[in-house]
Amino acid sequence: MIITIDGPIATGKSSIAKQLAQEIGFIYVDTGAMYRCLAYSILKHGISPSDAPSVINHLDTFKFDIKIRQGKRSYFVSDTNVTDIIRGEEVTSNVSEISAIKEVREKLVNLQRDFSNGINAVFEGRDMGTVVFPGADVKIFLKGDPIVRAKRRYNEFKQKYPEDFHDLTLEQTIDEINKRDHHDSNRKISPLKQAEDAIVIDTTDLTIEDIIAKILEYKDSIPYSA
Repeated sequence: MIITIDGPIATGKSSIAKQLAQEIGFIYVDTGAMYRCLAYSILKHGISPSDAPSVINHLDTFKFDIKIRQGKRSYFVSDTNVTDIIRGEEVTSNVSEISAIKEVREKLVNLQRDFSNGINAVFEGRDMGTVVFPGADVKIFLKGDPIVRAKRRYNEFKQKYPEDFHDLTLEQTIDEINKRDHHDSNRKISPLKQAEDAIVIDTTDLTIEDIIAKILEYKDSIPYSA
């Protein structure tokens, strides 16, 4: 069974998808981390994100892996553990531009579909239910108030990556959220949008537990065990 969770940034997709997968015994796949790994690799090789031909050429040599050690998921580009690095400011500010390139999305979409064969998984991203897995068994679309989402994002960055984001302000985060929403929703390739058959949940005033309960309530066919 494939469950997709889509929505704009800071709606809680990652936390929700991860906890949902753990509770129902599914594999959790953070597709956004795949794009971040590619962005890291491109920047590491001195390639400009706006140089589409060079980015496309780099796809042939891009190598990444996901390893689980002591229950913790880690992301590797070649032999480098980039789990924390890909959440930093440099990757964060460039990943959207890179992921909008048609050939990039085609490459990673194929990898995601290959990975889904024969498994029960929760795939989290922005076009999982519309482009990558239009036939998914369960589709969730999360939304939320932009200011509330910006506060979540701001607090997360300040707590987890204080050195990278020491100059960040809440006003800057709100502006970035609004710009990212507009960019993701209006890009030509795989824009962020709700699948027609998706379950829509507004996360503004809900806890992660509330949202997971809603998902399980909507779809009692999900194999769930407390």
